[in-house]
Amino acid sequence: MDKSLIRNFCIIAHIDHGKSTLADRIIETLNAVDRRQFRNQFLDDMELERERGITIKASAVTLEYKYTDGVMYHLNLIDTPGHVDFSYEVSKSLAACEGALLLVDASQGVEAQTVVNYHLAKDKNLKIIPIINKIDLPNSNIESVKEELVEIFGFDNDEILLTSAKEGTGINELLCAIVERISPPAGDETKPLQALVFDSVFDIYKGVIVYFRIFNGSIKKSDSIKFIQKDSIYKIEDLSELKNLQYSSVNEISCGDVGFFNANIRRAEDVVIGDTITTKDSPAKTALPGYKLIKPLVFCGIYPVNPKDFNNLRESILKLHLQDASFVFEPETSVSFGGGFRCGFLGLLHMEIVQERLEREFDLNLMLTTPNVNYQVVKKNGEVVNIDNPSKFPDVTEIECSREPYVKTRVVSPIAYIEDICNLAKSRRGIHEKTDFLGSNRVDIVFDMPLAEIIIDFYDKIKSITKGYGSIDYEFSGYQDTNLVKLDIMINKSVCDAFSSLVFKDRAQNKGRRLVEKLKELIPKQVFEVSIQAAIGNQVVASEKIRALSKAVTAKCYGGDITRKRKLWEKQKEGKKRLKKFGRVEIPQKAFLEALRIN
Repeated sequence: MDKSLIRNFCIIAHIDHGKSTLADRIIETLNAVDRRQFRNQFLDDMELERERGITIKASAVTLEYKYTDGVMYHLNLIDTPGHVDFSYEVSKSLAACEGALLLVDASQGVEAQTVVNYHLAKDKNLKIIPIINKIDLPNSNIESVKEELVEIFGFDNDEILLTSAKEGTGINELLCAIVERISPPAGDETKPLQALVFDSVFDIYKGVIVYFRIFNGSIKKSDSIKFIQKDSIYKIEDLSELKNLQYSSVNEISCGDVGFFNANIRRAEDVVIGDTITTKDSPAKTALPGYKLIKPLVFCGIYPVNPKDFNNLRESILKLHLQDASFVFEPETSVSFGGGFRCGFLGLLHMEIVQERLEREFDLNLMLTTPNVNYQVVKKNGEVVNIDNPSKFPDVTEIECSREPYVKTRVVSPIAYIEDICNLAKSRRGIHEKTDFLGSNRVDIVFDMPLAEIIIDFYDKIKSITKGYGSIDYEFSGYQDTNLVKLDIMINKSVCDAFSSLVFKDRAQNKGRRLVEKLKELIPKQVFEVSIQAAIGNQVVASEKIRALSKAVTAKCYGGDITRKRKLWEKQKEGKKRLKKFGRVEIPQKAFLEALRIN
């Protein structure tokens, strides 16, 4: 394929602005799939994506489009997620493209993730095509949204396209704009092969299947290829491309195009997303830049309910990591649960999605501990320790100071809700930085806030305050000094490390009291009394007791001397005392899930 006839582009937008629907209409307009096989959210092939109505993983497809002059073009389309927790998928997609379609809802206007995605694409020097979508809605305000796009991003009125992805309006004009405005891929076919690994999946029969985009050179079937970062060599068994949603085996893929191959790679850890592929015989001297490593912001422990599933969990995490390189993991051991993994995620939704995918796709039953962020502790000897697990928190006598991560939090909302948003941010220790007015009715407010204050329910609160019109986005800004303590939950004097958390000191007592009260509701009664306590070091800050199940041991006594009953009561009392000492309290999984909601 002549690379001048190739267009690589992705669709970026805030969540629920119609990216997947637009991809559906493009596929339908180009007759890339039989109408009998077509379904909504066609590129969202995960059951979880279809259930939730969101895109979790970027999906790529090659489409053929006959332009008005009769020339056939290759359109390599990538549909990206919109939620901030999947920003790694967006940045990964942008690195493989020359253009981006920036989609804005005609009724919602520019939102937080719209601004962030625009700057991500601009930093990559991509050609951005602005599109106002959902123009068919009764409450659409096209002129106001146009004004926002012109004022905020500097677009011209003439370059803004109008579409209704649901009804198919404006799709032909959009396809023409893609060919006319987005430049073909650069690169030199005569240079040594340089191809970027942008995705991979594990197949039980073929092993690891590697998806790539070629920047220089070309790749042929039966070539011996080399992964530069891993310094490993494999021979290609099968080379394919996904053309019009049909897998077709090819002999060669040239500069500027995308494809995938399998080379009998059996171990998931042998492939790294962002690695550079070259040929063994004439290797490239340098690797491609790859992807910027995004540091995880939220950490929690993942353990199998059945300890025998530990090896299955390890293999499953390695295979899932092939498709989602944005979460990190390392083995750890818990007193309560045994062997498991300490995992880092980009946010709570990301954590929830990874858990569901592990349980559904690999048939595992998992338990998650209370999530926490990554803190830093400076010891008196000058050593700086990263704390991603409360069990690593050193003794207070060794600590010089502690630091917590702060994020620049951007809230985009109608002007009417400024006061309520500022009050909420202030209650979460937020510091107001600036306010920018977006058009005549919307405002962009930026706060510097502790990450621990926003990961649980801040987004939900913003949605409630703004009646659904507010949106947020955040990015890591650095560490700042804080007053940090470790809050332990003790059940019958034994610390349950699954509930341990690191908390800002002024909030510790309130959180401990709420957690203890919640556990009292959720833990079922035992045949012995159960005490639940929240403690900071040796100081108990909250305490509750669950009364023992009563059993009438004297029911069989019909009359007779009272001493007979007293003997039975004393025997029961001794038995309960022994059970309290050695008995184990079974904590239902619901208790761990409820603990996540206590902020």
